[in-house]
Formats: sequence, structure tokens, C-alpha cells
Amino acid sequence: MALPKVIISTKFYKNAHRLLIRFGYNDVLIQRVKLLPKTRWSVSLRCWYMDYDSDALTLIHDTLDGYAIINDSAVDFSIVHRTKHIKRVRHICEAHRTILKDYRNYLRGKRYSESTVNSYLILLADVIEFHDGKPIEELNNRVIELFIEQVMAPKNYAISTHRQLVSGIKHFKNFYPNCQINELNLFSPKKDRLLPNVLSQSQILDLIRCTENLKHRTIIALIYSCGLRIGELINLQRNAIDIDRRQLVVKQGKGRKDRYIILAESCVPLLLNYIFTYQPKQYLFEGQNLPQYRAESIRAFLKRSCAKAKITKRVTPHTLRHSYATHLLEQGIDIRYIQELLGHSRPETTMIYTHVTKKDLLHIKSPLDIALKQITTSHTNSNGLLSQNF
Repeated sequence: MALPKVIISTKFYKNAHRLLIRFGYNDVLIQRVKLLPKTRWSVSLRCWYMDYDSDALTLIHDTLDGYAIINDSAVDFSIVHRTKHIKRVRHICEAHRTILKDYRNYLRGKRYSESTVNSYLILLADVIEFHDGKPIEELNNRVIELFIEQVMAPKNYAISTHRQLVSGIKHFKNFYPNCQINELNLFSPKKDRLLPNVLSQSQILDLIRCTENLKHRTIIALIYSCGLRIGELINLQRNAIDIDRRQLVVKQGKGRKDRYIILAESCVPLLLNYIFTYQPKQYLFEGQNLPQYRAESIRAFLKRSCAKAKITKRVTPHTLRHSYATHLLEQGIDIRYIQELLGHSRPETTMIYTHVTKKDLLHIKSPLDIALKQITTSHTNSNGLLSQNF
């Protein structure tokens, strides 16, 4: 009986050089690979991996010898001689680190989300490092301006990051009034008004059809049919689904708001099949050896499904939410109901979908179409096509 094939390759993954171990599903090989030290399964890479050092490759050959045919031609053998990746450490004195820790506790006391706290803290730490060890009391508006001019602008930071910096600095002024920052004179650029990326309904169906894995298919269908944010989907508890009432409750969504969403009838059999097959315990979608499914895993399989469905535009989980809102608006659903379903605090946020919907735009005739129609009516021999002479 022919031995299975194992392909070994190298990749810089999670801030370190790794050896990737790929093979078709095989129970014996899986048990052998688990014997290797610190071997882990990557959901995004869909293979096993381990740290790459001078002994790792020999260890793989010794462990799998006689169980598989190993192909290591794709291994970059020069990697073991390179210097290890060193994480950048900010040059901030202990006194300033203490201030940053206290600022973090101050923000948590204001009950901001952990992601907001981390964003403000990281940006302020960058400013303090840029201030080059000078006392915090000397921190003023000009230091902030120079940081934006010399760091943020050359590195092409997003406008949203710039706005986060200004907001974080204003909170820091309230926390530490001894600094010389005048928060009233801090300039905050206007928000980007980018149109959301939207898939057509046929593309959505193609995407679901091309997703063969039951859990992945259920996730895509649920995000689109309920307009969920990716964080809301990951945090869905098992008891958040009420099949009898065809309802789904989102607890503590963005802005710490709860809301009810109607489950699509077509989604109920798929959801029941998934629950019966996977038997989730606490969270509706649970990861391998993890209580919750990871956002990175969802983005990874969504990318693969888009490639199978031959969708070339950039698609993220939030694209499915945008598509949900746009398609509701095109069906004539009142924008106030859409605002409630999406969990938006302000109607202005929901109004962006009026710029991408084609419901009313389709009724507008282009002047070029009208001109060609007039030519067609006045000249019986003309068929009104731009590709021909007229």
C-alpha cells in the first residue's frame, strides 16, 4: 500500500519563521504529528506548523519516517541562519509607563470597550515616545502636530486613526490636566465618506453555494440574513436562538445595545442542521479547542469561498452586512426599520445605504439613452446602437 505524501514548507507566520506540515486527512499522521513538540494546527493556513530551528526538520523526518513520503524541497534552509524577529519595544521611562497604566484604568472606569481603551492607549504611548522622555507636563498641541506631521502623515495612517488620536488626547487632558494641551484647539479631520462595498443577491447565493463546510455555510448565511457584525456573531450564545419565534437576540452589541432580529425562514433548516451536527455548548459557533470561533478564521474561509464563487471584488464579513442593508432598502423597507435591525444609534449612519441602492436610480433615464431613442424614432432604419454609424 502506497504511503501518504507530506509536504514541508516554510513561512513567516505569527511573528516567527515556521515549518508548515501539509497532508491529506489521515488519522495515523495526525497522531504522529501531535508527537512533535509545540506543533499546532492553523485554521487560516489549514495545516500543522511548528517553530523552525536547526533540529526541527530532522525531528519531522524521524517522527514520520515509515509513515509517509516527505517532500521538503520547498523548505528555505537559509532561514535558520537569519536573526530572529525582534518585537519593537517602546523607549518609555517607568514614570511615564505608570501614567499610561493609570490612564488605561481611567478609561476602563469610563466603561469604554476594551478595543477603544487599547486604541487610545497605543496612540498615546506613541506620542509619549515621540516626546522623547521629556516631562508629560511639557506635552502641548505643537508636539501633537509634529507627531502627526512626522509620523502619521508619512506612514499614511487612516483618517479614522487620526480622529482616534485626537479623541484619545482629549480624554488624556481630562485625566492629566497638568499637561499643556488645549483640547479645544486640537484639529480633527472630517470622516471619510466611503461608499460600502455591496454584493448582488445572485453573488450572495453563489457564495453560500460554493461554501461546502456546514459551519462556514451557516456563518455566511447568518451574517447576511441577519445583518450581523462579526463581533456580534462570535459572541452569540447558544440560547440566543429562538427557533419557534424565528428570532435571534444580539446581547451587548456595539454601543452595549441589545436588539432582536428576525431569522430568515430559509436559514432555519440550515441552522438546525448545524446545531444537530456540531452540538455547540456555550457559544453558537465554537472554535477548535477554543470557546469562541475566531474572526481571523471567518475572514480566511470567506476569502476562499469568494475565490470558488469567482467573486473578484474585496469581500469581508462586513460586506455581507452592507449587502443585507442595501437589499432591504431596495425592497422598499423603511429606513427607520433598517436602522433598528442594524442597531445603529443615529439615522445618519443608516442613510449611507441610500447612496448605493439602485431602487430609485433605475427609474432615472440617462440623457444619452433619451437622445438615442429620439434618433431611433425619427429614423426608421436606425436601431439606436452606439456601435453602429448613425
